[in-house]
Amino acid sequence: MRFEQYSIADEIKQNLAALGWRRPTDIQYKAIPPILKGEDVLAVAQTGTGKTAAFAIPIVHRLHVTKRSARSEGVRCVVLEPTRELAMQIAGVFQALARHTRVRVLDLFGGVEQAPQIARLLKGVDVVVATPGRLFDLHAQGYLPLDEVHILAVDEADRMLQLGFLQDIQDLLKRLPRQRQTLFFSATIDADIKRLAYSLVRGNAIRIQISPQDPVSKNVQHAVAFIGMDDKRFFLERFLREHPEAKVLAFVRTRVRAERVQKAMERVGLQALCLHGAKDQPERLQTLEQFRTGAARVLIATDVSARGIDIPDVDFVINYDLPDVAENYVHRVGRTGRGERKGQAITFCSPEEEPLLRRIEAYLGKKIAVLDVDRETYAETLRLSEDVSDKWRDVMSEIEAAEEWFEKKHKKKK
Repeated sequence: MRFEQYSIADEIKQNLAALGWRRPTDIQYKAIPPILKGEDVLAVAQTGTGKTAAFAIPIVHRLHVTKRSARSEGVRCVVLEPTRELAMQIAGVFQALARHTRVRVLDLFGGVEQAPQIARLLKGVDVVVATPGRLFDLHAQGYLPLDEVHILAVDEADRMLQLGFLQDIQDLLKRLPRQRQTLFFSATIDADIKRLAYSLVRGNAIRIQISPQDPVSKNVQHAVAFIGMDDKRFFLERFLREHPEAKVLAFVRTRVRAERVQKAMERVGLQALCLHGAKDQPERLQTLEQFRTGAARVLIATDVSARGIDIPDVDFVINYDLPDVAENYVHRVGRTGRGERKGQAITFCSPEEEPLLRRIEAYLGKKIAVLDVDRETYAETLRLSEDVSDKWRDVMSEIEAAEEWFEKKHKKKK
């Protein structure tokens, strides 16, 4: 089935065609019809499967056809997001789908001035895509009434719980009309997420699960290489030099590590961007835009970027450090292999990280293929790095000379 066959507004069909979206993904095919009918939906689908459009398309249609004029009649839909970057991204999808319609969209998040957001609210908007903090701030100040909201979409619900937003979601429910449509989307599902979902949606809600047995898209190939913690930067350098045209997203565990890895790459003449939670909002947005547009091809990031961020054409995800939480592996590698594109995820695992690898494999329900790095390749990677000191080169040369002497002596004995 193609989008042009759906009972949605012609303006939205034109927008879909302009975006190059011809056919729905599995989650879109299953979620769009019930949402168009006004039913509650509880959906679980892998990252990168098109969840955003699955609820954005029918929401824009419903608001467009029920709105009498371009003038806003008050906020009628709230989309709740866990992070500022996601709020911006999801609002961008809504805006692209709402072109030439009567629907007005606004993203709301903290870390920036309130005044421009308040001005937009006063002009009138229909859809607010928001993080909880700024949403409640502007509601408390009287700029964001919620009594006309009849659609609530909770996106990345598992991440919401992980970040401690459960109380915020429950507080929001008290402020919304009881008669509303609730859409609940999550990449993963467990007992806590089920409890939250069932407290939000109606008893007859449509339940949708896409590929629940394998939480990672089939478009992503996985591999792990066993590398010493202090040697990882040399292998990242070699990888980047061997893939000069590739778009690479490398994940590290902490913001300090992110800064160090970036500087290590710069020392050897490789440009890399750095993204973590300690950077201010304008800098984070600029960094994401540079990477998204291809102005820079390497991004070193903490897990602040792992969830939901749709960066086009990422060829490789490098798990420079393994995540402490197995589930975060899924969200990291989901930055590649999105839609119909193929992607690769490569993990650098040090000896002390092997217990984390085992937990990830248990979560995936399968082993990750091993990239065998033989002794010669390992030594060559360290030797060829431009970040290796002369002293270290001398040590490597001495080791190699000793190995050659030993092998020659051993052969003579034979």
